[in-house]
Amino acid sequence: MWRFQQPPHLFLLLLLSSSLVKPALLRSRIIGGHEAVPHSRPYMATLKSELGFGCGGFLVAPQWVMTAAHCMEDMTVVLGAHDRSAIEDTQQVIGVESYHMHPEYNDDTNSNDILLLKLVYKATLNKNVQMIPLPTSSSDLPDGTPCSLAGWGLIDDNQDTEKLFETNITIYSRRKCMKFYPELDDSMICAGSYNQLRDTSQGDSGGPMVCNGVAHGIVSFGNHFPPGVYSRIAHFLPWIKKTMEP
Repeated sequence: MWRFQQPPHLFLLLLLSSSLVKPALLRSRIIGGHEAVPHSRPYMATLKSELGFGCGGFLVAPQWVMTAAHCMEDMTVVLGAHDRSAIEDTQQVIGVESYHMHPEYNDDTNSNDILLLKLVYKATLNKNVQMIPLPTSSSDLPDGTPCSLAGWGLIDDNQDTEKLFETNITIYSRRKCMKFYPELDDSMICAGSYNQLRDTSQGDSGGPMVCNGVAHGIVSFGNHFPPGVYSRIAHFLPWIKKTMEP
């Protein structure tokens, strides 16, 4: 009996066209990290589409979640999760009322890779669901600033994990980062681990890069080695304020 088999190149094209496989989703794992203490990052959000869980995000106001523009698709926001495969009493599942992508987002260069989600209603703030502050200045973070990432998805042995993992990274100076990414612009910030064999950090796309308790970056894109590139939240402060105005 004849059995139809898709040519390998056709299969690859179909795979790349999937909404879950996008060029900027290269940074979708936590390497050398560890499971986070449950609900120790109460600002974390996981975003679910018809095809399942995809990107991460974070709560920046009771009715607003921030994520990456390249994550754009119809989605539902889950707050208060640790094991996103479980039905946890801490979880709040909220629909999205409106999507606000940066008007200058470029999906070829990943410039201005930021998206704000206005929720259907305000999240109930408690010990498991909280907001994270944003920068108050547009200044760059100094080279060597310690930061951290968290996310769901894959871990270093390519095993799926539905629990939140975390790892540490360090800010790279703009000059140093441009050796890896000549296309780096003012909307981007660079960070990674200086030891590529341990604590190499790749968190869910759209998740926050947190430095000194403040969300300074959004996981955007990178190569298969550090450093990675993050949307620099400080660059977008005027747009964020204007978009979230009542």
